[in-house]
This record gives sequence, C-alpha cells and structure tokens, in this order.
Amino acid sequence: MKLKKFMFMVIMAALAVVLAACGGDKENSTETGNKGAGESRTFKISHVVQESHVWNATAVKFGEELEKLSNGRMKVQIFPASQLGTEADMVQQMETGAVEFAFLTNAYMSTREDSLNSWFMPYLFNNLDEAVAMRESEEAKEMLASLSSQGLLGLDFMFAGNRHVLMKDGFAETPEDLKGKKIRIIGSPAMQSYWEKVGAGPTAMPLPEVYTSLQTGVIDGIDIDLDALVTEKYYENAKYLTLTNQMTFPTVIVMSQSVYDQLPTEDQEIVKQAMKTAVDWGVQEAVAREKANLETLKSAGVEVLEEIDTTPFQAVSNEVKKEFSDKSEIVKSFIETVESK
Repeated sequence: MKLKKFMFMVIMAALAVVLAACGGDKENSTETGNKGAGESRTFKISHVVQESHVWNATAVKFGEELEKLSNGRMKVQIFPASQLGTEADMVQQMETGAVEFAFLTNAYMSTREDSLNSWFMPYLFNNLDEAVAMRESEEAKEMLASLSSQGLLGLDFMFAGNRHVLMKDGFAETPEDLKGKKIRIIGSPAMQSYWEKVGAGPTAMPLPEVYTSLQTGVIDGIDIDLDALVTEKYYENAKYLTLTNQMTFPTVIVMSQSVYDQLPTEDQEIVKQAMKTAVDWGVQEAVAREKANLETLKSAGVEVLEEIDTTPFQAVSNEVKKEFSDKSEIVKSFIETVESK
C-alpha cells in the first residue's frame, strides 16, 4: 500500500511539472504571437458602382495590399452596386461600425460637407490628370480632415473620370442646346446650381433608375463619367456624347472612425499604407480607362464631339465658383490653387 501511495505521488508530481511546462510554452507563444499585431479580421467595403468600375477595382487592390502587408491577418469583403443600401445607409452603418469602409460619391458627401463642392467647380480641370494632381493638395487634406465631425476617417480621393454630357438628341455645345432639357444628375449642391444656371432641368436620380429613364424619355440626357457610361451601358439608349469636361468626379474613401480607433497602431498604419498604394494604382488606372472607354463608346456607335468652345459656359461657371467660394474658404483656396498652375 505504501509503495502504491508513493508511486501515485511521484506520477502526480511529474504530471504537474509537465502541465506547468505546457502552460509556460502556451503563455510564451501567446505573447510572441501578439507582439505588434492585432486580431485577424475581415473588413466590409460598400459602394454604389458595378464590379467592373474602376472604384471597385481599387477596392479589390486595397484588399490585396491589406492582406499582403498584414501577412494574411486582414482581408476585405466588397459589397458593390448598393447591395447594403443607399449612401445614407452606408454612412449610418459606418457610424455603428457595422461597415468599416466605404467608397462614397463626392456628390453625396458634398451634401454633408460644403468644402467637397470644390471638386465640382465648373471647367476647373481640362482633363483627369489635372484633377488627380490635386489629390495631394493641402485643400484636399483639409476636406478629408473635416469628415471627423461625422465619425468618419477620410482616407483619400479616388476618381472615375471627368463629367461629360450624353444626350438622346444632339450635342451639348452651348447652353442653348441644354435649355429646358431634363438632365439626370447625381444630387450635389454644386451640380444642381450649375445645371440650373445653364438653363437645363437637373433631375437627381439614383443609378439604377437611369437606364430605363433614358429608354422611356423621362430624361433627355445625363451628366456622366465615361467609366459609368460604359459599365452601366447607358449608350444603348442615347447616342450623342459631348466631351464637355465640366467637372471631375471623385469618390471619397472613408473608414469608420470608431473601428479605426480600436485597431492597434501597427494595423492603423497598415490600413493607411494599403489604401495609399491601392489609390496610387487606381488613379493611373482611371486615366488609362478614360482613353480606353472612349474607344469602346466609339466602337459601340456613339457619336462623339471631342472638343467644344467653353466660352459660352464661362459666365455660368464664374457664378457657381463665386457662390461656393462665399460658402467655404477651402473651396475658394482650392480654386485659386488650381487656377494658379
């Protein structure tokens, strides 16, 4: 009996040593695994355009960069074409942290932040390259910083191209060609003001309604960028495209501030670096697509007027610039910076 009791005590003591050693190894492993790294997670990204659009391609690129920089810990799931609701819904979801990232149209966001109307000042940019160059400007950084009051972290601006006019009947060379015409716009204070002053009837409507509205004659034309024109196939219902270049069209890339604040510092830096790399790639892709999309439209039988004299639009342009410069010092400074180059 004594021998059995002695052997039992020896076995229990040995077992305790083994368990202690295993516990120590586990503790050391946990500490090593957590050094400078956050948890594995999948972020949700929402936007309004189709999967073939350059904004979605940029979101995909961001996911690739994020996964690479985080050694696979961080991934993204993209919800295109308003799958999670309207842009107002997206902002609300970001406020609660239900969605972490969004590519929001500058048009919608300009209804929430006056300074974002800077991008929609008429005939400020001759081409997309000039607009892209202002992405790194102090004014652009101020615009992004202003979004913090809405619980959003402004990360960057990405572009779809400049805005042009597609009409069912004839080109848009002068304000007279547009007078009384129902032109679909995406809701924005600056866009609304411009088209009203031109003499057209600006009609705000979401993308999913535009195709049938053109088809049935509810609208006479649209204010559109070439990438959306190609991906949404609006040219099937209207054949006259005037390259007016009256405005550029960015997306404002934002992240939920509350989600960002919860990330470890290293992960915050990974997010910012991955997004910058993705947008650096995306803006060049947008410039390349501007040319490729034009060729696609010509091949599809669209009549294209590539150059117009913008002088007849100058008076309206000046009125809009003054209107919004009076509302925002950032808008005023943005215009001055571009026009001084």
